[in-house]
Amino acid sequence: MEGTGAEVDIFLSKDEDGKDELVVEKHFGSGKQLAAIQTTTSHVSNLVKGVTVGFCYKMRLVYAHFPINANVVSGGKGIELRNFLGEKRVRKVEMLDGVTISRSNDVKDEL
Repeated sequence: MEGTGAEVDIFLSKDEDGKDELVVEKHFGSGKQLAAIQTTTSHVSNLVKGVTVGFCYKMRLVYAHFPINANVVSGGKGIELRNFLGEKRVRKVEMLDGVTISRSNDVKDEL
């Protein structure tokens, strides 16, 4: 496994009992190295969760003076933001492949 963070020699292997588990080993590690191992296991866990279940992010439009107007366009493949910081310009954002956006019916200004 390669990384750009803390360079720690760890061993990643599949569980020998036949279970679908990943075993992470570090021998004689210091405190920072053990913290880096926990970070690595969290990253791998999030990768597996993202592939199997997926993630759902919720975004709220928060404003104090200028009310932001957001319109979902192209069947959830894009969004248009109007009156952002009082600007007259319409900001258009296209979603990446596999990403859809929808407006919440329950909560005001939630996407």
